[in-house]
Amino acid sequence: MTAQIPARWTDPEQQELEERVAAAELAWLTMDVDMQTLRVEIDNFALIHHQLLGPLYARLDELDALIAETVAARTGHPEDVRRAAEARRRVDELPDLDALFDSVQEQDAAPPPAAPARVRPGREAQRIYRELVRRAHPDLTTDPAEQERRAGFLVRVNEAYAFGDTAALEGLAAEWSTAPEAAPAVDSPDRLGWLRRRLEWLNAKIAETATEQVRLENTAMGQLLALAPQDPDKLLEELAEQLLAKAAAQQAELEQLLGGGPAVRDNGPDRSEPQESQTMFAQIPTTDAASVPADAALLDVREQDEWDAGHVDGALHIPMGQLIARIGELPEEKLYVFCRVGGRSAQVVQYLVQNGRDAVNVDGGMYAWEGAGRPMVSSGGQDAFVL
Repeated sequence: MTAQIPARWTDPEQQELEERVAAAELAWLTMDVDMQTLRVEIDNFALIHHQLLGPLYARLDELDALIAETVAARTGHPEDVRRAAEARRRVDELPDLDALFDSVQEQDAAPPPAAPARVRPGREAQRIYRELVRRAHPDLTTDPAEQERRAGFLVRVNEAYAFGDTAALEGLAAEWSTAPEAAPAVDSPDRLGWLRRRLEWLNAKIAETATEQVRLENTAMGQLLALAPQDPDKLLEELAEQLLAKAAAQQAELEQLLGGGPAVRDNGPDRSEPQESQTMFAQIPTTDAASVPADAALLDVREQDEWDAGHVDGALHIPMGQLIARIGELPEEKLYVFCRVGGRSAQVVQYLVQNGRDAVNVDGGMYAWEGAGRPMVSSGGQDAFVL
């Protein structure tokens, strides 16, 4: 007769807690990955948004100020004068974002600041500190990796103690006592208490991570990115076209005011007509389509559907929203930049020139190229046309 092996007894409460802790750990790690990924995406989007659209936003603010100042000069009305002063102040108070980015990088590279003056920790901070040092001291283990982990943990403990930060010490104590490395054996009588502490700690981390996720989503860049999370480059291009249309309308209004005519506002140019204004980009190198050399290096910054409909054979195609990521693909020689009518390409040329590249905007874009009778091809072999 074969001896029967007795089934191992398990505490139902402990078994339930083991499962809940495992589930909470999985939920927290998943949420933390999602939150950290969103943070990276927002940071990248914000940087490209500044690099591509920053000059346009600055130009719009300048046009607002010029329009308000022109109206005030013509009417002399106190309210118009006040509005003009406010508009100009907004321009003057705009931060230099390039300098801001540079200063952040310099801070990252700078040596750490001198340690602040120490305070005398209270009795509770002293008690927690002594307990943490006793339990987490590196000499309590012979494993080099564990010694390194404990030493790093005690650096954080010492920093909190130096500031007399009892709340931070309590958080570190909870972190140490609930860490997986500190878990008692499954059959230890201390296991149940550890599981309860670990579950409480994990629930707090889940709430903290969820709060940070919501905060990131509600930032200006987070809300903007949420409009097109799968295609942020396309969103940037659409924003650029909207800003160009608004700037063109403001430029037209300013020119009418300076010419003595009434201010006229409209909803901006229709995408089907080549109405994007180049006046706002008068400072950038510009040429007409007929003057582009036959052997010139050409860059087309339109979208794929526009390129497929008709483009210049041999041109390099990089949609505007991808330019920053693919900047290394650009040749070192002078670039002649195209878009549909010259608005997007003007923005790209402005960016390239600001970064020391030799670039020229083709005024009128592909519409002007087609109008000059210069050759085009399509991607599918059909008759080429400007989309």
